Amino acid sequence: MSIKIPGLLALLLPSATASALELSPLVITATRSPEAAKESLASVSVLTRADLERKQVRSVPDALRGLPGISFSNSGGPGKLTSIALRGTNTAHTLILVDGVRIGSATTGTAALENLPIEQIDRIEVVRGPRSSLYGADAIGGVIQIFTRKGGGTWRPRLSVGAGTYQSVQGNLGLSGGGDWGWFDASLGFEQTQGFDACRGEPLVGGCFTDEPDRDGYENRSGSLRMGYRFSGGSIGLHWLRTNNRLEFDGITNASKGWQQVLGASAQFKPVPIWALQLSGGRSWDQLNTFSDGVPNDRFKTFRDTAAWQNHFSLGETQKFTLGLDYLRDQVDSTLDFTVDSRDNWGLFGQYQGRFGAHQLTASLRRDWNEHFSDHNTGNLAWGYSFSNGMRLTASYGTAFKAPSFNDLYYPLEEFGGGFGYSGNPDLKPETSRSWEVGISGSFPRGHWSLNLYQTDLDDLISIDLNRKISTPVNVDRARIRGAEAVLSAERWGWQWKAVLSLLDPRNRSEGDHRDNRLPRRPEQSFRLDLDRDFGAWRLGGSLLLSGPSYDDLANQVRLESYWLLDLRAEYRFSPALRLQARLENLFDERYETVAYYNQPGRGIYLTLRYAPD
Repeated sequence: MSIKIPGLLALLLPSATASALELSPLVITATRSPEAAKESLASVSVLTRADLERKQVRSVPDALRGLPGISFSNSGGPGKLTSIALRGTNTAHTLILVDGVRIGSATTGTAALENLPIEQIDRIEVVRGPRSSLYGADAIGGVIQIFTRKGGGTWRPRLSVGAGTYQSVQGNLGLSGGGDWGWFDASLGFEQTQGFDACRGEPLVGGCFTDEPDRDGYENRSGSLRMGYRFSGGSIGLHWLRTNNRLEFDGITNASKGWQQVLGASAQFKPVPIWALQLSGGRSWDQLNTFSDGVPNDRFKTFRDTAAWQNHFSLGETQKFTLGLDYLRDQVDSTLDFTVDSRDNWGLFGQYQGRFGAHQLTASLRRDWNEHFSDHNTGNLAWGYSFSNGMRLTASYGTAFKAPSFNDLYYPLEEFGGGFGYSGNPDLKPETSRSWEVGISGSFPRGHWSLNLYQTDLDDLISIDLNRKISTPVNVDRARIRGAEAVLSAERWGWQWKAVLSLLDPRNRSEGDHRDNRLPRRPEQSFRLDLDRDFGAWRLGGSLLLSGPSYDDLANQVRLESYWLLDLRAEYRFSPALRLQARLENLFDERYETVAYYNQPGRGIYLTLRYAPD
């Protein structure tokens, strides 16, 4: 893949050349500065706009599905609650960024990836392994950063419309452009589906605890804007993204309306040849209103304000040092009365990146000061060695932590009757982890392979103490997660091949009856194979996904069976600008669950017409 280096990235890569980066996509998330993906000491995956369109993915979880170390649990189809397990860690252990701005609810501590508009995304970077030494709280399993479309070049409109099973329709309209010194991109999107029955719940037994055999629909409206200006010695940028969604599901509470919004700005300067300065800031909002048969229930609205000051110093052609300061403020505005509704966090970090012949070294340290829980230190050390035959050996060790959410700490006492209830615990400590990883990779003519082994030990995991009438979260749990990831990509016989195998051993190490049980909703084996080939104006492809069995509960009594899915896709290019795409999902109509009692889509076909001139 050929990558052009825009002026912004060139500011942060003073010693790099275009020829050195044309062999590999750029990644920014692993070190908070641009580097070629193949040179990163972290385990990274990059999905470009071309990848998203080639696979005809219809959501962010769909795009991430089958990547190394990633598994999902979904509660009933498109738009429904979707949890991610990155290398077997909890969904709140993965930090989610949009154009550098931290997103996610401060009350729950998680981000609604299922609501982000896939058509307005340009690139997704996934970094596996601890990154708290650069980003602070939440990056135990890793970091997923989503970049919206940037624009630039000549003025280009784009349009996509689609329809499919479950009375699904979608439409997206965009315009991008710019000149020698500026760029912009603006998008509007709409998605709607009538859905299917989300839950086959049984009263007093499980699932949503109700039997509502109806269709549970989903609707999402979105818009985004990104623009910037480049000047001699620097650049400035602005980005905005908003989604509004309406969701139906099953249960006592059976509908919701919500929205997410992200606004951010950044500036880069190069005062002297060896020093690149970067300033950025932003705010993310989210709001959720819940309903029971149309009657309003609770409202949760949270704000996350972030600011960062980064300094990159080039110490010769092979050495770089980064020094930065972060600020994060979380706020809650709810119909529930939280005893504490805001908190501040400051973080100071430093990172060294160096090369010494065939050796490569990265080291980082960070200290976080939080207003409401103890200060925290984290670190990461990674080493790599490149052999003369093109193989590379890597090893790393890192620590990380997860800050308790506002629900964990301050959820107001809620009584359920009979003296029973639930309340937050303001004495909670952050969850902590220690991780090590070793990897080996190599290339061959028209192909690449890699193998990574890792282990993560987690302490002070937050669990609900159910032995009291008033249940509260407490720091009691421990877990040990071991895993392996193998990736093989190649071009053979005109076909593009990519195979990903993930093996996982996620164990509960807490004392008690559940010790050594498998952590719930984490399949021990998963495999994905993608094949694609061009035949003139036609492109044909398919994806095979295999997922092993798992359990839905800590006691390992409710089993989720293994499943396999086969998707086929085709594309016909009427011209370089006009394409018709067709995707046949779940060809053999496999029935499966990733959360007990919650249904997943059956066989479906989806058509999309795209217009996007070069």
